[in-house]
Amino acid sequence: MTALRKVAVAILSWNGKHHLETCLEALAAQHDPGVDWEILVLDNGSTDGTAAWMRERHRGHLGDRRDRRVRLIESPVNHGFCGGNNRLVAATDEATDAVALLNNDTRPEPGWLGSLVAALGSAPPDVAAVSGKIVDWAGERLDFGRGLMTFDGHAFQLDYRRPLKTARVPAAGAELPFACGGNMLVRRASFLAAGGFDEDYFAYLEDVDLGWRLWSGGERVLFAPEAAVHHRSGATSDLLGLYNRGFLFERNAFLTAYKNYEPGLWERILPAVMLTLTSRTQALLESNPGAEILSVDPYAGHIANTAGKSAPPPSPKKDLPPATSWEGFKIRWKGYGPREFLRRGLGKLGGAPPPAPSPVAASEPPRLTDERTVAQLRATHWLLGHLDGAAAHRAEIQKRRRRPDREIFERFPVYLVPTYPGDHTLFASAGFRDWLPKDLPLTEARLEEIMEL
Repeated sequence: MTALRKVAVAILSWNGKHHLETCLEALAAQHDPGVDWEILVLDNGSTDGTAAWMRERHRGHLGDRRDRRVRLIESPVNHGFCGGNNRLVAATDEATDAVALLNNDTRPEPGWLGSLVAALGSAPPDVAAVSGKIVDWAGERLDFGRGLMTFDGHAFQLDYRRPLKTARVPAAGAELPFACGGNMLVRRASFLAAGGFDEDYFAYLEDVDLGWRLWSGGERVLFAPEAAVHHRSGATSDLLGLYNRGFLFERNAFLTAYKNYEPGLWERILPAVMLTLTSRTQALLESNPGAEILSVDPYAGHIANTAGKSAPPPSPKKDLPPATSWEGFKIRWKGYGPREFLRRGLGKLGGAPPPAPSPVAASEPPRLTDERTVAQLRATHWLLGHLDGAAAHRAEIQKRRRRPDREIFERFPVYLVPTYPGDHTLFASAGFRDWLPKDLPLTEARLEEIMEL
């Protein structure tokens, strides 16, 4: 047990003045947590007048009910969730024992901070953080109680959006693989020693990554259900756009797996991770116009007579108007394209027989129009361009490792959950299964078993 002397509540806000009004009022109504505390707000490059509003309304104090100082920190640019929170923690003084990270689009219950302080203050010294409970705005459904991680670095909030009366909410003091970044109290020293949030993430899965680093470094994370906040889920993240978030999910999941799996296990899980990333990219590509050409095997009867002499030509010319007619000319010009049309015409003038039309040449070239596919390819492009930086982060994490993954996964098995198009087929295949390490604790589940769809 390590008594806390001072804590800071850290709130990041990006164009969320309307959320801050409610959040700060709820903080003004907090019961006395029994320790000295302050509130830090980082205006993260907002354009909605957040900073001016705070200077005018609060003038260094929060409301009328408590003479509680609010510190405003301004940034002209958006550092993301990760960079912004790192700056908030860095802005606390050395007398601060722990920092409560709180989303701006939340309404903490009156006993929220006191519950977090009591849970962490009474916990053993190896507990680096405690995570509170998050419910929907009406307090009827679960937002976050316990998280789980998939084998490839993605994560879920267990029983997300299920009614509280049926949701699986951990007991007080239960161990968690990670604390939710929107409602957690973390020891300042532990956060800094672990490297804080990885700013390469910008947002999403940064708390999963931090939790894994805390556990591998020999510390633990516990649950404090009485520290409840109400959340307008997605209110801030929606500003990023659905497809931009897809880029963050895919990139950050791979980074989480790559950096944190210990040597020996990472090399064995990597093929399954790469097969999954490749399969999902291919499934998304198939939603783009002309993508059917990507499934053509050019040696399956299309060239070199590999289909045999008796095989019919891939694109029979029957029922086509004569090439000398205007209709025939238009059909062939459009179907072959100008270059292929002229090549065939010159071949005929030279006495060479026209070649059998190739579906590869005649098909429409693929056109990238689906935004989900663009996000997926952007994630791959980013990863390939930042391999050295990711490798350096991995080396730092493994250097401070004090607990093997085997002990972590005995507590928290990784999950195999078909989520993306094509996942069911891939995960059921013997070829994929052969690449899953046999000694990796693995739980299989359907998406509807994990969350409310």
